[in-house]
Amino acid sequence: MTLGLLDGRPLPRTALDQRLAALRSGPRATALPQPGSSEDRQLTRWVAQVLLTEALCEAVAAERGLPVTASGPARLDQRAAVELGSITAAAYEGSAAVRAVYRAVTAGVEPSPADIAHYRSLTTRPPATRWRLALPDGGFEADPATLPTALAEALRTAPPGQWVTVCPWTAVLLATLTAPRSADPAPALREAARRAAFVRWLDGARAQRLTLVEGLEHPGDPAQPDNHHRH
Repeated sequence: MTLGLLDGRPLPRTALDQRLAALRSGPRATALPQPGSSEDRQLTRWVAQVLLTEALCEAVAAERGLPVTASGPARLDQRAAVELGSITAAAYEGSAAVRAVYRAVTAGVEPSPADIAHYRSLTTRPPATRWRLALPDGGFEADPATLPTALAEALRTAPPGQWVTVCPWTAVLLATLTAPRSADPAPALREAARRAAFVRWLDGARAQRLTLVEGLEHPGDPAQPDNHHRH
């Protein structure tokens, strides 16, 4: 009846049983696997890892004297959840202690100027120019490169506001629009770097301080009998 060991100290399984019971009586109970099935045992392992992560971070928060403010669950966006991994993301969303440790561990993490410059080199594009045009029967916006070449050239060289006719096309260039400059990537890169740093720290802390027990192995452990994922 042990959830696992934290620093060699057994943690009672009570919290796991309570968490599973809450899931099975909750609004998404019909989406859960059949009790007793291999998938159900994998769910139990997954929930156990979430609880062990929470217990580990509660211990770290207490050791460091971190303020743990009781609040409602947090919500991560899809990208953040993927980068953290499902177990860590669930622990982060549900535990104020995990969030407090996350803030402490990642407080000094910043993307380097080289990282920002590299990101810009991969994502920066020339400013997109669009023309606002009027036609005899209406108007629209278009990239000049998508217009017939002869019409685009005539509009480009005509005085502002002058109608031009080229073959079957008649139009007037009303305005030239330039797309706004892309947002500063530093905040998004900072959060991504902090998530990566926390995952590295947490992996090390788990390896050093947690001991898993039979039946509650990591669900991705290839040695446990219910891991049927094969390549």
